[in-house]
Amino acid sequence: MNENNANINWFPGHMAKTERQMQKSISLVDLVIEVVDARIPVSSKNPYLDKLWSRRPRIIALNKADLADPEETARFRKWYEAQGYGTIAIDALHGKGMRDIQPLAQKLCADKLQREKERGREGRRLRLMVTGIPNVGKSTVINRLTGRSEAAKTGNKPGVTRHEQWIRIGSDMELLDTPGILWPKFEDPEIGFRIACIGSISEDVVDTYTIALRLFDYIRPGYSKELAARYRFTEDELALTAEELLPVLAQHRGFVLGRGRLDLERAANTFLDDYRSGRIGRITLEQCPEIPSDDGQAASTDNAAAETPEGK
Repeated sequence: MNENNANINWFPGHMAKTERQMQKSISLVDLVIEVVDARIPVSSKNPYLDKLWSRRPRIIALNKADLADPEETARFRKWYEAQGYGTIAIDALHGKGMRDIQPLAQKLCADKLQREKERGREGRRLRLMVTGIPNVGKSTVINRLTGRSEAAKTGNKPGVTRHEQWIRIGSDMELLDTPGILWPKFEDPEIGFRIACIGSISEDVVDTYTIALRLFDYIRPGYSKELAARYRFTEDELALTAEELLPVLAQHRGFVLGRGRLDLERAANTFLDDYRSGRIGRITLEQCPEIPSDDGQAASTDNAAAETPEGK
C-alpha cells in the first residue's frame, strides 16, 4: 500500500467544536456508554478523549456484533472487562442485546446511586452519555434505548449527529447524545486503514481502490473460504496478488466499461460494500491481545495495537 495513502487524517471543524462541548458536558453525566465497532474493537475506540471520562464508569458496547467473528468478540469482551469496563455485544440495528444495557448501567453506578439515596436524593435519573466515532451505530443505539425512531438522527454517512441533546429513557434514566468524533491524527496507519474499512471516514478523503486492495490482503489469510464462497474464486485465483485479484472480481461480476475495459473502481466499491454489510461473512479485522494479568503488566486498552487476523 502506498505510504501516502496509508496515513489517513481527518478532523473536521465541527469535531473540534464537539471536543470542547464534551469537556463541558462530562461533569453532568454518571456513566459513559462508548459504542465501538465489534469488527475493530480497539481501532474504533477513541483514545483522544479518554482523559475526559477517565473518572466515569464506562460500558464498551461492541455494536454490529452480527458482522464480527463471534469468537473474537467474546475474547475482546473478556479483555475489556479485565481492565474494569462493563461490556456488552449488541446488534443495535435489529435490537439484539439492547435490553442488557440499562441493568448493566445500574450495576456499574450502584455505589453512586446509594450515596445519592443516603443524601436524600433518591429517584434522581441516572445520567448517561453515549459516544463513539462516526458510523459505529451510536445513534441507532440511542434510538433503540429510547424506543423512538426519531430520537437521534441516523445515516450511512459519517458525522450525521451534529448537536448535543438530552433524551429520556423511561422514568429513571436520561441520555446525552453527542456527535461522533475522530482524533486529529492516527499515529498508527493501521488504525486509519481499519476505520476506513468500516466506513467511518468519508470516502471523499480516502482512496477506495487502495483500501479495497489492502483489505483483500488483510482478510484473505484468515477468511479465504468466505472470499471463495462469495466471489467464486478458485484456489489459484486466491493465490494472486490483490492487484491481480480485483480484476478477477470485476470479470466474475461483469463490471465492464466500454471496449472491454474492466471497471475496477466499481469492483473496489462492491468489495468494500460487501465487507461492510457482512455479505462476505462475519469478519473481525483485529485479534484480541492477551488478557491483562492481575499485576497489570499487559498492554493497556488504549495503547495496545491489536494484531491483524492474518494467519488465523
